[in-house]
Amino acid sequence: MTKILLINAGSSSLKWQLVEMPAERVIAGGQVERLNLPGTIVKVEVGDKKTKETVETLDEVTAVNRVLKRMVTVGAVKSLDEIEAVGHRVVAGGTVFKQPIKLTPSGISQLKELSELAPLHNPLEVKCIELLAQRLAGVPQYAVFDSSYFHALPEKTAIYGIPYEWTTNYQIRRYGEHGISHAYLAQQAAHQLGRPLGELNLITLHLGSGASITAVKDGKPFDTSMGLTPVTGLIMGTRSGDVDPSLVPYLMKRLELETPDVVLHELNASSGLLGVSGVSSDMRDLHEAAKENPRAQLALDMFVNQVVKLVGAYYTEIGGADALVFAGGIGEKDPEIRQAVIARLGVLGIQIDPQLNKAGQPGALQTKDSACQVLLIPTNEELAMARDVQHLMAVAQN
Repeated sequence: MTKILLINAGSSSLKWQLVEMPAERVIAGGQVERLNLPGTIVKVEVGDKKTKETVETLDEVTAVNRVLKRMVTVGAVKSLDEIEAVGHRVVAGGTVFKQPIKLTPSGISQLKELSELAPLHNPLEVKCIELLAQRLAGVPQYAVFDSSYFHALPEKTAIYGIPYEWTTNYQIRRYGEHGISHAYLAQQAAHQLGRPLGELNLITLHLGSGASITAVKDGKPFDTSMGLTPVTGLIMGTRSGDVDPSLVPYLMKRLELETPDVVLHELNASSGLLGVSGVSSDMRDLHEAAKENPRAQLALDMFVNQVVKLVGAYYTEIGGADALVFAGGIGEKDPEIRQAVIARLGVLGIQIDPQLNKAGQPGALQTKDSACQVLLIPTNEELAMARDVQHLMAVAQN
């Protein structure tokens, strides 16, 4: 048996699991929520024992250090020496990395060069990789890429309406994000529906601080909301989502800027739900603030509207869907958002059972006469990553 530590560092949270492979037994796991925000929440689960504490603001480095310390104090391992491999979720592999890899110094350098494709993620993930290389010296580390899943997109949805030479010369295309999650959700939906994945049309909604929606046609990714970088698509916690590209030079002129760096940073780090509401990037804060704050309610309304718009577009693009799949921190835990989205999709005949939705248990949430199924499937990127790491380790031994 091999103990593998999985690190899933997102833009506002860090999820982790310690998994025993090939048995796929989760020894321990947890999540650090509200990274870089006041009142960071640290959750740890070992068997039936769950702990939750709210601490001062943690960044990704202090969060990783706390996770390593907690694994020992809660008895997940007697010492960190028991960890035999580490797997990292990495958002952007570009055209350089089309499959999972074992990390080397040159590989890490290449990841740094791809940071502009995922400015909120790749630098953070490289920090975690370098920190764990120090803390777990000699333990092999692996990278599993979100973008790998979307290399299968058909060209008509993968590229932009720009000179084709730009596409080929500079590898400009839709790379997507949350590919590990979307692939897992599609597989789990097929299992739950009891049908071969290749026969299914699905719309998978990974809704969290980072949010993306993917259309799956005949079991394969057909379109996805994120593009060259994760700033595009839906309005998100701190990311703007789709904007007119002319906005960048316009603001550079108005703000008297010499480079686009400031505007691009603001679109990634100060926009989205945070920028519109002026309150928070966290959906829980917005629900509370919306009772008295019109801008907080506006942010919620914009999020729901954009989800509805994309689902409607994808529904027609792939010729109807067998199921909509909700996942992610918002998709799994926010019944108000699910209800609001499905209510707007009633024009397509999609309906949700209010009691099932409020209960929020994994499984089917639709009414009996709904035009397609509505599934709540908790994503498990860590398990998908563990399987990839286990495969690479097995190949190296043979």
